[in-house]
Amino acid sequence: MREAARLLGVSDDTVRRWAESGRLATSLDAAGRQAVEGAELAALAVELADAPEARGVSARNTLPGIVTRVLRDGVMAQVELQAGPHRVVSLMSREAADELGLEVGVLATASVKATQVVVERRP
Repeated sequence: MREAARLLGVSDDTVRRWAESGRLATSLDAAGRQAVEGAELAALAVELADAPEARGVSARNTLPGIVTRVLRDGVMAQVELQAGPHRVVSLMSREAADELGLEVGVLATASVKATQVVVERRP
């Protein structure tokens, strides 16, 4: 289950919920643990890739907001999002920004997945 979650880009709990709801078929392996057949996993991966808006996000730290600035160069893009009182800046590939249609005024959600983020300025 953990490997399935890693390959699908979701949490272990999400895979377990999908299995419990019947979205993802599982079987028991020789040790009696839940397992997912490769073909079943591949089919779900294709489904998720074809309809990314239908996939839930496992990130707990999501910040809905509006794009306030997009700077693009040949390879990279810097996207700024105002999420309530918070300004979020993301660096991504230009291709990703283009595919997402990120422009000033577009509604978007920043998802923060990190175990620790520390920024401090020394005097």
